[in-house]
Amino acid sequence: MSETLRTPLHAVHEELGAVFTDFAGWRMPLRYGSETAEHQAVRQAAGMFDLSHMGEIVVRGPQAGAALDYALVGHLSVVGVGRARYTMICTESGGVLDDLVVYRTGEQEYLVVANAANVAVVARELTERARGFDAEVRDASAEYALIAVQGPRAAALLAGLTDVDLDKVRYYACVEAKVGKWPALLARTGYTGEDGFELFLAPDDAEPVWRAVAGAGEAHGLRPAGLACRDTLRLEAGMPLYGNELRADLTPYEAGLGRVVKFDHGDFVGRAALAARAESGPRISLIGLVATGRRSPRKGYPVIDPRSDRPIGTVTSGAPSPTLGKPIAMAYVPNDQAEPGTRLCVEVRGSLEPVDVVALPFYRARDRHR
Repeated sequence: MSETLRTPLHAVHEELGAVFTDFAGWRMPLRYGSETAEHQAVRQAAGMFDLSHMGEIVVRGPQAGAALDYALVGHLSVVGVGRARYTMICTESGGVLDDLVVYRTGEQEYLVVANAANVAVVARELTERARGFDAEVRDASAEYALIAVQGPRAAALLAGLTDVDLDKVRYYACVEAKVGKWPALLARTGYTGEDGFELFLAPDDAEPVWRAVAGAGEAHGLRPAGLACRDTLRLEAGMPLYGNELRADLTPYEAGLGRVVKFDHGDFVGRAALAARAESGPRISLIGLVATGRRSPRKGYPVIDPRSDRPIGTVTSGAPSPTLGKPIAMAYVPNDQAEPGTRLCVEVRGSLEPVDVVALPFYRARDRHR
């Protein structure tokens, strides 16, 4: 039996009284107290996450950009140094193997960040797909810890800790920085729908940086935040989760993410299948659902057409929304049932709960003060 992995911050989480869960082979903090309070802290002030279970794969060499152009569906060689791009790695048939954020950290170097459950698959596929290119692929996950600081107060609380002018760090950009006295790759990226930063660190530096950020964040309402609230935050923001909204039997087009597929950079794995899907359009679409009652749709629950009482789709993610005060969900349904305003039902433990189709995302930070 394989041993459950622990991040460099495990002792800190124990000290904070975290409730743990096993996730992708890792023992990770699920919550430290109230997951709703952690969620609200990220929406209204700031939250700090340990994401050290994520995978980091370095692609380096004169043809690193060309290798990624072939391996992924995005045009990575045109990304400027210090910028990042959201993209995907797909199969020849167009199915999604993982969604990725790729940082260009040098003229000939990229850092590919993969989901924890998919690191081995992504590293293996990148290695295979880079053959014939003058590029080296290396799984460097053991060399990194990752801390995310997310929320409207994230920039203010980090400003006093870093030598970088955060006003000059654009969204989806990264820069070499010092956080306290510790070196970090500081990126303005995240997975919560809020402004925020991700700090890539040497594992030995993770604990002192966590404590430094926690100390600086006290005056800003910062809370440690676990995986439970990370899931409700990304659900409200309409962000897909691999294994829920993204799978190897679906292309980016079903998930409404066809925009990440770029056909302007020559051949790439999955090009023919994805071009065909772009031409034909998907048969099913990812939609947002808002329940009119109090019972929450959950992953795997059937979506029912109330006119025929027949199942037409499946919920991929669902939870009570702390921000909206209502149960929300994402689901795949046929295109003719995907129009916002359509009334459907979800079967929740044997009863039919009415839900309304809405446009995604459920929440935008820029709408907070409107």
